[in-house]
Amino acid sequence: MNRTITFTAVGVAAAFLLGTVWISSQGAGGDKFAQCRSSAVAGDLGGPFELVNAQGQTVTDAQVLTEPSLIYFGYTYCPDVCPMDVDRNASAIEILEERGKQVTPVFITIDPARDTPEVVGEFAEVMHPRMVGLTGSPEQIKAASQAYKTYYKAHPAVDGEYLVDHSTFSYLVLPEDGFVQYFRRETPPELMAEQIGCFLENAS
Repeated sequence: MNRTITFTAVGVAAAFLLGTVWISSQGAGGDKFAQCRSSAVAGDLGGPFELVNAQGQTVTDAQVLTEPSLIYFGYTYCPDVCPMDVDRNASAIEILEERGKQVTPVFITIDPARDTPEVVGEFAEVMHPRMVGLTGSPEQIKAASQAYKTYYKAHPAVDGEYLVDHSTFSYLVLPEDGFVQYFRRETPPELMAEQIGCFLENAS
């Protein structure tokens, strides 16, 4: 299986999907984050979710996203893409920490069958000490994924093992403003930290 081709195709499809919904709903003069954006976005991404944390407790978006947060949808059994993306996010957050700015990294699995609360908790702790790992029922995961317009699809299992195709965007969410920006996986941590810092400085 050529994973590179698979993820490239998924990335193109996801980018097209996002492009169709992210038509700016505000005039340039009414967007306080205009100088921070690398692309025009609308306020129709993100939204309420109910998931399960590493302690097995059901939590809502209001309980999790209490400070600026960087959300990534992936799965812990992912052989290469997810660890690289999540590590990049952690690096960007560490750069921001050095600059006195705090952002919470959030990992939401799209493979709830294997990613139990304990598994996502261990994965999150390894990737960053403040990372929040979330799982849930298939229905809960689907609802959260749909809120952020993400894509995922599991391949048929072979000897109990399987891969999951998925989109690879990271989403910046601010408590008072909701979703404000997405980042592609090719964005380096230094540039991501610069852009996130701009959003934090201009937040309400």
